[in-house]
Amino acid sequence: MKPPLIDSLQYANFSPEIFAQMREGGVDAVHVTIAYHESFREMVLNLERWNRWFEDHGDMIFKGTTAGDVVRAQETGRTAIFFGFQNPSPIEDDIGLVEICHQLGIRFMQLTYNNQSLWATGCYEAEDTGLTRMGKQVVAEMNRVGIVVDMSHSADRSTLEAIEHSSRPIAITHANPAWWHSALRNKSDEVLRALTQAGGMLGFSIYPHHLKEGSACTRESFCGMIEEAARRYGAQHLGIGTDLCQNQPDSVVEWMRVGRWSKQIDYGEGSASNAGFPPMPTWFQDNRHFGAIRDGLLATSLSSDEVDGIMGSNWLRFYEESFGPQ
Repeated sequence: MKPPLIDSLQYANFSPEIFAQMREGGVDAVHVTIAYHESFREMVLNLERWNRWFEDHGDMIFKGTTAGDVVRAQETGRTAIFFGFQNPSPIEDDIGLVEICHQLGIRFMQLTYNNQSLWATGCYEAEDTGLTRMGKQVVAEMNRVGIVVDMSHSADRSTLEAIEHSSRPIAITHANPAWWHSALRNKSDEVLRALTQAGGMLGFSIYPHHLKEGSACTRESFCGMIEEAARRYGAQHLGIGTDLCQNQPDSVVEWMRVGRWSKQIDYGEGSASNAGFPPMPTWFQDNRHFGAIRDGLLATSLSSDEVDGIMGSNWLRFYEESFGPQ
């Protein structure tokens, strides 16, 4: 069986059109954001919508909960959908909901989304106080049940403490190195070295605010960055997490960045004159274009085995080690 193709973060405006593009692109598994600022009940409503899609479009997609589902997706010509939270809001202040969410199929959870949470500090805060007392207990509970600790939107100290406190390798599912592009959301060399030395995974983002030259970023620049990251951290710790927000209306950006915590628009990585979704690079528009990334990586000094790992095999190994109880 050929190596899998896995995208470990998307927040598209999903539809049968996108599911068909996943199949056309040969995408075996996608980690889908199921909550940003939703309460537990609101998150369950999102699960209900996905259950209808699984029922109506079972020839293209199905719910994934184990690493074996990636293999099943390959064998059946479908795409396994894995669920994750970009914010811990569905857990509210109840640590018991961590296990409940795992039982519902959640396999990734960020400890923060840009702001301070009950658990850790987001990357937009001026002061990073690290993991809170509850945060340390939640990390231990996530380790126990098999939910991946994701620090994609967290500040440096909180991320380093999560790496140290977690008994299992953690992930940064969608970000790029700050030494390539100094966006607030991209990660320092110190963080990435700590992450990978502890066995964690970094998923490279194609969201334009995370790219050098933004929407004009070339495939050669992006793949050259991955080549350098492999030299620094080891190719086995690298994967793809596109952060694809295909077909989302610009109004969704306000929900992503603001939720209910503020009356003011937080433009975050954008600007007041460009508050919507930026256009994707020409070489990656949707799920049909992963071949362009593979071809770009094969044009670097990376071996074909290393490229296969980055395109999905590394995530599959991580899924195998992460999704079951400890």
